[in-house]
Amino acid sequence: MNPTLPLRVLFCASESQAPAWRQALQAAFAAERLAVDLQWRDAARSEVQADPWQADVALVWRPPAAVFAEQRALKLVYNLGAGVDALLAMPQFPRDVPLLRLEDAGMSEALAEYVLAAVLRVYRGFDVYAAQQQQARWQPRALRDKADVAIGVLGLGVIGGAIARGLAQHGFALRGYARSMKSIDRVRCFAGTLAGSDAQLAAFADGLDILVSVLPLTADTRGALNTALFARLARGAHVINVGRGAHLVEADLLAALEAGQLGGATLDVFAEEPLPAAHPFWSRPQILVTPHVSAITQIGPSVAQIAAKLAAWQRGEAVSGQVDRTRGY
Repeated sequence: MNPTLPLRVLFCASESQAPAWRQALQAAFAAERLAVDLQWRDAARSEVQADPWQADVALVWRPPAAVFAEQRALKLVYNLGAGVDALLAMPQFPRDVPLLRLEDAGMSEALAEYVLAAVLRVYRGFDVYAAQQQQARWQPRALRDKADVAIGVLGLGVIGGAIARGLAQHGFALRGYARSMKSIDRVRCFAGTLAGSDAQLAAFADGLDILVSVLPLTADTRGALNTALFARLARGAHVINVGRGAHLVEADLLAALEAGQLGGATLDVFAEEPLPAAHPFWSRPQILVTPHVSAITQIGPSVAQIAAKLAAWQRGEAVSGQVDRTRGY
């Protein structure tokens, strides 16, 4: 890159998001003393433009495939979120262009808070008491010692690690599982594949009272929340999915609930979003559905991270957050 010329940056997002993001991006670029020519493209436009403006960098959030058919000079793509599976699945996505993903930017705290709220709701039996209220039934439940409640976190990246640490600080018995071995204070960590025969996975999952999934979506993790894994959990266990909807085999979850192997589930992500009105999850009292709100990307921390990384990248420095195409995250 020629540092004497403005960096040409295409910002592709929905029209409703554009004004606040563009203003914040311009301020963040100015704070980094980064000269930028910033142009916006509406992500709702799916047709390919005849003579599009050409950018060096694309900042994208749920872009149409047309963007990558239009942009022929990209040197970097920056995804405004942690998950990149949808981008990598696009045939039009340029395979020779580095892809960065947003790292944390306030999402860890929000996700840890969401998971803690879900865990405490299960631990304190609020769903049970809500059902008893409908019957005008006064029946206190015995409260287990937190140290006897086994919680497992699938995925121990920045976000998963924050979730595990937060739950451990509240006194629960924490286990964590990742592709490579991690070390987290007060968390028993395991590492390996997600194959049902993996001994490390068995040691992680056996007898868990609550399972939290915050996995990235890859070929190896797709369908990981399935009958084989549910069978290893304690009977009546609860599943919390804040990773990706495609991790969950929906029919297996419903069957496990019907059989009593699972006692409930808290789901914030789904294979199809918005969740169709006729979907069976809506009518299952054991399932709490939330509309993908466990963590909303925060503009301030996000644009500060983007501007700092683009400035470093333009200077030829290494930046973190680059996606490994072989792993898918």
